[in-house]
Amino acid sequence: MNMTSYGGIFRQNANADARLAAIVDSSYDAIIGKNLNSIITDWNQAAERMFGYTAEEAVGQSILMLLPEHMYGEEAEIIGRIRRGEGVGSHETTRKRKDGSLIAVSITVSPIRNSAGEIIGASQIARDITPAKESERRIRFLMREVNHRVKNQFAVILSMVRETSKRSTDPGEFEELIRARIMALSRSHDLLVTSEWAGASLFDLVQEHLKPFGHEDRISMSGPLLTLQSNAVQNLGMAFHELGTNSSKYGALASGGGHIEITWKVETGPEAQRRFHLLWHETSDKVATARKAPERKGFGTVVLQRVAPQSLSGSSSLERSPAGVKWTLDAPIEAIVVPQLGADTDSNFSV
Repeated sequence: MNMTSYGGIFRQNANADARLAAIVDSSYDAIIGKNLNSIITDWNQAAERMFGYTAEEAVGQSILMLLPEHMYGEEAEIIGRIRRGEGVGSHETTRKRKDGSLIAVSITVSPIRNSAGEIIGASQIARDITPAKESERRIRFLMREVNHRVKNQFAVILSMVRETSKRSTDPGEFEELIRARIMALSRSHDLLVTSEWAGASLFDLVQEHLKPFGHEDRISMSGPLLTLQSNAVQNLGMAFHELGTNSSKYGALASGGGHIEITWKVETGPEAQRRFHLLWHETSDKVATARKAPERKGFGTVVLQRVAPQSLSGSSSLERSPAGVKWTLDAPIEAIVVPQLGADTDSNFSV
């Protein structure tokens, strides 16, 4: 072989090495080389981003600096397998950054051999799986929340069936009432699902439950911006549905006319306890009230006087008169709003 041939082979090898170095350096995954004593020999840019050490800081140091102390035995096991010529398939573990914080990673380790086939070290590829772990955590949380909510919904529906059957005069009426009440629960459920069970605004809850009855021009709302926790969403949703249903039959949302004013506020009591106050004030004209509401105590009354206030650790009052309906609810703020969010009492709105 002449010198020209040697030169061509040398250039080909140099080009291959340059391409390999470029691929390693531009990799999204951290690629680390180490010898059989676990001393770092190579360190790409992704490793710098992932662990916080520059190449100058990392090369020449033991790779144990990336492991929590209680996991040092893992590195000894990895090096033992590499010495035997075995690779370490992708597995999930934990590593430590320069600032001491921990990171979830998936690592793959393979032997490095010299031209004679002897094992002289190992290459380690590490991938940050923190987003995947967070997604798994959220999925588990949501599944537990869904399981809890489904059981709770079943209990509420069974109660609805029992109480509605006691107060229904015929099967047709029973079916109509049950369908409407389950659909109301579904509307509250949809708001919670949309927010991934983070809660729902009181404004959205009122709108969602009164929308099926129409006559939006007869409804006004005013109060601070509140994010309700899931229990409050469900119980206040039931209350608004019952109030809206009654209003659509006998009050302001019937064809005759009238007006509904829904207001709420957060106040601090004498013992520095923050309280939530809500008022549904419905006024009706003579035409709308001509069709008188039944005297018997229906399921809606039970919800307004007992179910909703007791579920929210509060109290309520319900007043009916020819002029309209007034329902008030008083409850501790911690039973109403999402923890740590509270009430933005400085941000009032009126619609």
